[in-house]
Amino acid sequence: MALWGTVLGSFLGSWPTDHFGRKKTLLWIGVLYFVSAVWSGLATDVYSLMIARFIGGLGVGISTVVAPLYISEIAPPEKRGRLAGMFQFNIVFGILIALLSNYLIGGMIGDNAWRWMLGIEAVPALVYTLMCFTIPESPRWLLGQRGDRDQALRVLAMINDTSTPAEVEKLANEISSASEESSTGASGFWSKRLKVPITLAILIAFFNQLSGINAILYFAPRIFELTGLGEKAALLQSVGIGVTNLVFTFVGLWLIDRLGRRTLLYIGSLGYIISLGLCAWAFFSENFSIVPACIFGFIAAHAIGQGAVIWVFISEIFPNRSRAVGQSLGSFTHWFFAATLTLVFPKVVTAFPAGYVFLFFCSMMVLQLVWVKLMVPETKGVPLEEMQKELGISEV
Repeated sequence: MALWGTVLGSFLGSWPTDHFGRKKTLLWIGVLYFVSAVWSGLATDVYSLMIARFIGGLGVGISTVVAPLYISEIAPPEKRGRLAGMFQFNIVFGILIALLSNYLIGGMIGDNAWRWMLGIEAVPALVYTLMCFTIPESPRWLLGQRGDRDQALRVLAMINDTSTPAEVEKLANEISSASEESSTGASGFWSKRLKVPITLAILIAFFNQLSGINAILYFAPRIFELTGLGEKAALLQSVGIGVTNLVFTFVGLWLIDRLGRRTLLYIGSLGYIISLGLCAWAFFSENFSIVPACIFGFIAAHAIGQGAVIWVFISEIFPNRSRAVGQSLGSFTHWFFAATLTLVFPKVVTAFPAGYVFLFFCSMMVLQLVWVKLMVPETKGVPLEEMQKELGISEV
């Protein structure tokens, strides 16, 4: 239910992001998290719990639309990749904190430990919501959607504190000009002039999930048990996956503004192909001893490549007026395939030898490598207003 809530949240997320602003949308996400946490902890039956989890999923889905978008709109071009990538880093870090929290709570509380495991989310949700009151609104939303130039200039001066007033004025003029040129609201989103960013957003999200990343993360203990590892050893290996994901996500953030988005996608694609290919060979030949190392290699490749790049890239390739809808499209594609694979993966692994499943994911990553080579532009260090010109979408 949480996953399908995420699908719906990502589908609808562009509407509040554009109509109410980035700041208010971010704040109300915290309210959704808080309500979901308290309701989950106090749930009286399974249906009540399902509703509570669905509400939390809505928050997650909307956050994947507005959070990377907001960060990209307030970040300097030379630091945009690192700052927007922090969204993914904090997701991975949060997963580890949740695992640790669950472990500690499970050891201290008896039969109702699960209520506390879910309900404790209310604490960070409340802190996050209160902190949202202190952040500024996006200057690009203020200029492009609200038409509030004075407030936009104040925010631009704050986030570009080394710039002179004249430079801030020039930046505001460039943003306003780009917003006027790209005056396609949601109604004009599906147009020929936006076909390049639309295609890029759909495909990067599609390939992200067709790598098998969420299926492997969710069902890691099951995969490790297929290799002959005991249940406890499998769970321990799963914790190792979490640590690997965190460490290499940090590496990806360190590299994204140095090597660029396209280079990281190359590195990730090659890492995917090698690790998934070896996993397929291991299951076909029953050399199971290499599977844990291959899975760790796969997680590292994802964290450096697709994991670090996806949310940054989608937030960069759409013009200001269409950015929220474009981010929603990429996010919806991502979560739809994540939810679908989560439903399908256990049945597929049962119906087919695991080697064929890994071989399928490997073949998808070969296609991704070809796509990166032929279609993906480099966005490193390019101002958002110049990006639409490079993609050929500035003309009205």
